[in-house]
Amino acid sequence: GAGADNDLYINQAIVFIEDAIQYRSINHRVDSKSLWLYRWYYSRTCQWILSLTITIILALAFFENPSSLTVTSDVRYRLPAWNPPCGLTESIELLCFLVFMVDVSVKSYLVGWEEFWKNKWLMAYILTLIVSLTDWIVSLSFLCKEDVRIRRILRPFFLLQNSSMMKKTLKSINSTLPEMASVVLLLAVHLSLFTMFAMLLFARTKDGQQDKEWVVYFRNLPDSLTSLLVLLTTANNPDVMIPAYSKNRAYSIFFILFTVLGNLFLMNLLTAIIYNQFRGYLLKSVQSSLFRRRLGIRAAFEVLSSLKEAPANTQQSYVNTGALQQVLQKVEMDSRCKQAIMRSLKVCSCDQLSAAQFQKLFEELDKDAIKQHPPSPEYQSRFMQKMQFAFGHPYFGYLGNVVALANIVSICVVLVMDADKQPSERDDFFLGAINCFFILCYLLEMLLKILAMGLKRYLSYPSNRFDGLLTVILLVLEIATFAVYGFPHPGWRPEFIGLLSLWDMVRLGNMLIVFRFLRIIPNMKFMALVVTTLLDLVKNLRAFAGILVVVFYAFAITGIMLFKGAVISIYIKKVVVLSFKEKCDFMALFGYFQAEVFYCLLCLLSVNLIYRWAKIYFVAWWLISSVIWVNLFVALLLENFIHKWDRRCHREPLSDIEYQRTVELMFRDVLEEPTEEELMEKLHQHPHLQLCR
Repeated sequence: GAGADNDLYINQAIVFIEDAIQYRSINHRVDSKSLWLYRWYYSRTCQWILSLTITIILALAFFENPSSLTVTSDVRYRLPAWNPPCGLTESIELLCFLVFMVDVSVKSYLVGWEEFWKNKWLMAYILTLIVSLTDWIVSLSFLCKEDVRIRRILRPFFLLQNSSMMKKTLKSINSTLPEMASVVLLLAVHLSLFTMFAMLLFARTKDGQQDKEWVVYFRNLPDSLTSLLVLLTTANNPDVMIPAYSKNRAYSIFFILFTVLGNLFLMNLLTAIIYNQFRGYLLKSVQSSLFRRRLGIRAAFEVLSSLKEAPANTQQSYVNTGALQQVLQKVEMDSRCKQAIMRSLKVCSCDQLSAAQFQKLFEELDKDAIKQHPPSPEYQSRFMQKMQFAFGHPYFGYLGNVVALANIVSICVVLVMDADKQPSERDDFFLGAINCFFILCYLLEMLLKILAMGLKRYLSYPSNRFDGLLTVILLVLEIATFAVYGFPHPGWRPEFIGLLSLWDMVRLGNMLIVFRFLRIIPNMKFMALVVTTLLDLVKNLRAFAGILVVVFYAFAITGIMLFKGAVISIYIKKVVVLSFKEKCDFMALFGYFQAEVFYCLLCLLSVNLIYRWAKIYFVAWWLISSVIWVNLFVALLLENFIHKWDRRCHREPLSDIEYQRTVELMFRDVLEEPTEEELMEKLHQHPHLQLCR
């Protein structure tokens, strides 16, 4: 009946608006049962379970053999790690696979059979699950003794496919690869040419004593190429040129030319190309997100205009404001946006909304999130008003910064004076006394600010919350110190008592005081701009961090499978040292165990023909992590910083208002609004929605 149709239209409008809010595609089933399933799938509980499952399956690598559950990574001191029995982690993994099977089944049903074959991510999802389950069965058949587990490398895919922004970012990176490849090819030509030059310059001579450069770095083509590739990263600079430079100073020209052309020109050219190309592709991705939002809102308008009580008009469709209010009450959206839309509806005197008016209402979703600070308390007493003015003035904050700087300087003076003293010779009286004095100053400052601003307004500023939290921690730590060791006095040097010694407690307090000095950042505009840019990257560019986790995880698991058993637990014994003596200096090995032994092992492995292929793994890691990913991060950092700088030049920030922007809003000023014809054409192509017009 008419009532059932109206309920269906209302539910469709609710889902379409929620799709628009989350930038989701509206190409899914829209019947009553499918809409219920769709809302259940995207509910917080269901998405939380899915996120938890992804976290668990990724975390299994830390518990599986070889386990990472040791306090230290040093093979000389660590105890044997606990390895779970066969079947324990596999059972957890099977439960995760079952959740993923339900996930892909629900997704496939909701998009429909026709859309399923167009969705490459869903097909890859099913293929990944099939391969993972097959590998899981093989693992159990071998009683968990196999070395190669393909499913472990595939686990990051579950994280990747669950984030629409990560998929868009990956698509943008994929589109940028051809332009990157041209510079990488130029870089390869640069390496090859200089490798040939190096082999000609540092060829073997009759005098073996003068061939140190040839012996160590340029013995053959693979070693020469590797040495210059490492020099491109500056990791072996200036070691690689020292033997040649000792022989003849003119050889330095070769290394200078290589470094200038490679590092200063080609690497920076790669950064410029990535910035230019990737910004364009990211802009296109954000443009498509805007189109999805406008399409979702327009779809909601079209279904609401099909309600039986909607005014019939052959020329133009309208939506009843009462129906929209009914929809808004059930939509899951930010309370700020919902209240703003409801206020706009009340201000609007009309009972009907056109498509343009309807779309304009939901432009509230695109606006900056504004956080307004609570007002200060109003005191009646003249004396309290003067106190409020004095302690609420910015100069009082500057005075607090000066006090914090004085505290830092005093700590530095004490540390310099006690640097060469033995712990038994230190007198902690002076340091304990100045810490006590400054902590009382910080406490007084916090209380006076709360008096002037009120508790709610004081806590509404992140800098005040940071300042107040550290002050409370310092106060608790100081009280604990007095309770255990008494008040400071000359010769204050008690023995270890309880959990921490006096020196540890004082040192912890000093570290917190140094950390507290970061409070000066909001008072320095340029520094504050840089910090807010970095914080925005952390908050808004989670997709890039997610892809970085995927890359790290895949390479880590691949490295475990490739090099398992290559580096054996070693103890510093005479026999072991002698086995390295031919390749490594004894004193270097003994004095710099961690770095030198690892380097020498890699050198020994590279001599073996079998392990020369390991260089491909490390070069691939360097290309992806350092060359491509770092440059992508620099490009996005520049984009975010330039955008904030432009906003700072055009609009001075208000004292009581904070603007919080997202990645989509970063490009809001340059995005193009889709036309009505484009929206209607896309809606008519919807596989499951039949419009009345």
